[in-house]
Amino acid sequence: MIFPQIDPVIFSIGPLAVRWYGMMYLLGFVGGYFMMCHVSRLREMAIKKEVISDLLFYAVLGVVIGGRLGYTLFYNSGYYLSHPLEILYVWEGGMSFHGGLLGVLTVLLIFCRRCSLALLLVADLAVSAVPIGLWFGRIGNFINAELWGRVTEHPWGVIFPGGGSLPRHPSQLYEAVLEGLVLFILIYLLHRFRVRRGIPAFCFVLFYGIFRFLIEFVRQPDAHLGFLWGGATMGQLLSLPMILFGLGGLLCVLRVNKS
Repeated sequence: MIFPQIDPVIFSIGPLAVRWYGMMYLLGFVGGYFMMCHVSRLREMAIKKEVISDLLFYAVLGVVIGGRLGYTLFYNSGYYLSHPLEILYVWEGGMSFHGGLLGVLTVLLIFCRRCSLALLLVADLAVSAVPIGLWFGRIGNFINAELWGRVTEHPWGVIFPGGGSLPRHPSQLYEAVLEGLVLFILIYLLHRFRVRRGIPAFCFVLFYGIFRFLIEFVRQPDAHLGFLWGGATMGQLLSLPMILFGLGGLLCVLRVNKS
């Protein structure tokens, strides 16, 4: 299947151009806000909408700053050390989920300290919104024809512009389904069944790490990085700590529950 030609610009007014990639981020943040409001009511959390709005603002900062710095550090440090001003060119793409996660965790620590809120409570609330952002973000990757997969003979392979003449796995859509839809259902059900505090947050970290690790087997590694230790990709190496951290945190929460 040949990739459908989609203009990355939705519309433009003079020098101002509204791009699909930016629109996906906006939809993710808006959807995340309403989801957090819903979960806070569902779990009867003593968190007002104004606090959720502030939390979203902090999270946006964490995603953008952490995601951009994570990309420059993990995926292309050599280039950005030579071109430091281009670190600010976020509109050109180049964001790391793992960096964004570290950025969000940092701002959550600051937010919880300032508002005197329990970290696990806020983390459980925040992860209910993340799969929505991941869904829209991966759809944005597909529209931009970036982060495509490896060559495949499966009939659903897509010939991406810039990806050569052979069909490739639409790995962006795989990630949209697993990291977005499946994780959304999982986290929502955990909230619906009112599981112990901390379980949604650690389950998110654990299963995102697992899903990302598996998808990397069909995702084309960055050309300037290629395959690293033992044939692993950078995405897999960054996902392993997430799997260990999520599993360890989940076991700790369950052990406390038993005691």
